[in-house]
Amino acid sequence: MARARVLLLDAAPGDLLDRELGRLLAHGLAPTLNLRRVPAEERAAVRTSWDGRVAFTEFDAFDQAALTAATVAGGVGFDALKSRSGPPLRAAFLAAATDPALDRPLRVIGRAGAGTDHVELPAAGAHGVTVTHTPGSNAAGVAEFALAQLLALTRRLAEHNTTSHQGSWPGSVPPARELSELTLGIVGLGRTGRALASRAEALGMTVRGIGRDGDLRRLLTTCQVISLHLPLTAGTRGLIGRAELSLLQPGALLLNTARGGIVDEQALADALRDPTHPLAAAAVDTFEHEHAAFASPLFGLPNALLTPHVAGMTRTAMAEAALRCADHLAALLAGHANGVPTVASAAC
Repeated sequence: MARARVLLLDAAPGDLLDRELGRLLAHGLAPTLNLRRVPAEERAAVRTSWDGRVAFTEFDAFDQAALTAATVAGGVGFDALKSRSGPPLRAAFLAAATDPALDRPLRVIGRAGAGTDHVELPAAGAHGVTVTHTPGSNAAGVAEFALAQLLALTRRLAEHNTTSHQGSWPGSVPPARELSELTLGIVGLGRTGRALASRAEALGMTVRGIGRDGDLRRLLTTCQVISLHLPLTAGTRGLIGRAELSLLQPGALLLNTARGGIVDEQALADALRDPTHPLAAAAVDTFEHEHAAFASPLFGLPNALLTPHVAGMTRTAMAEAALRCADHLAALLAGHANGVPTVASAAC
């Protein structure tokens, strides 16, 4: 029987790519690597190293027409797709990729990461596509990043860096709050939320947390710092809006390393522009619109610390996610679903 074909929409970076491709080949799979997200200066070396063992293509996976064309090229298709950055996989694409006229209709989608909100899950279910991911693979990295966000805001690192590079020495600096003076409210007590809680407690913080059905209002009114660690679902979209932001304590800080759609970005921007609002600053790593469509009303606000969805991008996390995803794809394609995390169409 022909080897199952796997299209890697985006590869693990640097030398992690070799480990990812090696794992897929060890499972007896036939990978096709999209070179678009491999740095241009590395592409020739990648082709040379893997020529004859791996097929190559190059297209923008965030361009729906290009994604569809590459997936169904020649009427062959792919048994599985793997993504890391989460390009949208919507109903029209899923219908085309699962066309029974293809030699290899799509059966499995794997995400090297925790979130699956980039997949239109009801459509995937309707077309018989199984969606798997790697929950917890980046929990430690994201927890560390949230602490970095918190320290950057409380110690005003970005502001001090800018003024120091300008050769300006302040006459006086307002005293900062130590972490032990702050209560951290964690919204979402999955692997990442728990990892953050243990680290924050070790640094002397008081920590309170709630799950998806917890008392959000109480958390917002009793904590100086709020950190979000929930998946994006119909139930969490817009969870933090104008009304919720107004409940915060004076001088509060908001951290978002979860998903952009959980927070109303316009409401957040308006709050940060208002000097009388209780929210003092926010650190945001995830946005409603990312990659080529990156845009946000938060642009230009000095009390908004913005980063391009990099919280989970540590070597350890990315290697674990890539290799676990390869293992999951191989197991599902072989019909061995036991122990493999999959996502139902009703949840993310």
